[in-house]
Amino acid sequence: MNNINFMNVIKKKIAFVFPGQGSQKVGMGYDLYLEHKAAKEVFQSVDEILKRNLSKIIFHGDSEQLTKTYNTQPALMAVSIALVRVLEYELKKNFYEIASIVSGHSLGEYSALCSINVLSLEDASRLLEIRGKSMQTAVKNEETQMTAVLGVKIQTVEELINKNSDPGICDIANDNCPGQIVLSGHKSKLKNISGKLRDLGAKVINLNVSAPFHSSLMQPAADIMKSELENVNFNKFKTKFINNVEANFCDDEEKIKRLLVEQVTKKVRWSETINLIARKDHNDIVEIGSGKVLTGLNRRMGLGVSTLNLGSMQEVEEFLNKFYK
Repeated sequence: MNNINFMNVIKKKIAFVFPGQGSQKVGMGYDLYLEHKAAKEVFQSVDEILKRNLSKIIFHGDSEQLTKTYNTQPALMAVSIALVRVLEYELKKNFYEIASIVSGHSLGEYSALCSINVLSLEDASRLLEIRGKSMQTAVKNEETQMTAVLGVKIQTVEELINKNSDPGICDIANDNCPGQIVLSGHKSKLKNISGKLRDLGAKVINLNVSAPFHSSLMQPAADIMKSELENVNFNKFKTKFINNVEANFCDDEEKIKRLLVEQVTKKVRWSETINLIARKDHNDIVEIGSGKVLTGLNRRMGLGVSTLNLGSMQEVEEFLNKFYK
């Protein structure tokens, strides 16, 4: 790291957002592991907690292995928290003092809660591994699909779903930004609705995923998470947190547990989340973790908010120089 004096840190109104599944890539976080002790300790701790070498899969595994949901979810969290720990070390402050708002996309909620010490690293690692396994196995012997829909308003999609009487499930899984929605459910029903959306001029892309996430078909996984979360201790909130289900602030520990259960079967209201951050006079939204998926979504919203991603040691240095030098 450069020799920068961060002791007199100016309080910044920065919202940090944490990525979800789809942002993973082999090798993510490896430079953090090699170059910063605080980051290395996170990866080592996650390996010890899970009693397996997840770090090897993250840094040197193959893409198919990393994409397995029970690997992906704790892996993405580990990278995000490694970055958090680097910032805490360099700024000599807790992350809840650095971030004025945190939020996460799907599994990113666990990363966000862990970043501000509401959820311990041990519990976040264990819960995400269980979450990944339970979501992967929630649907058996059924043909399912997730489909991205581009170029139409969410109200149009909702109307088509409500009017469709075909058997099966089709739910909106993600409201990512205006003009980008993800559907989830039974393949046959999604195919029918996708055809009607194409007739309206929408671009429809079937996603290469292993289960119909954020749909009512995930109820078996939600039941498992309810049982697991009941015995987890959540600490008090010391900064603002926006949840996926309501797209609103919440600082009640017991309510957050309920919302994390509901989140498994309900849509991620990301567009509303970013709008809320922008309305709170935040000029900067920083995606912290692997990839630039959220940064791209946030930019497309055109809210006049600065958006950047923080995923490598170089980007950490650039961030610290920009905001705290």
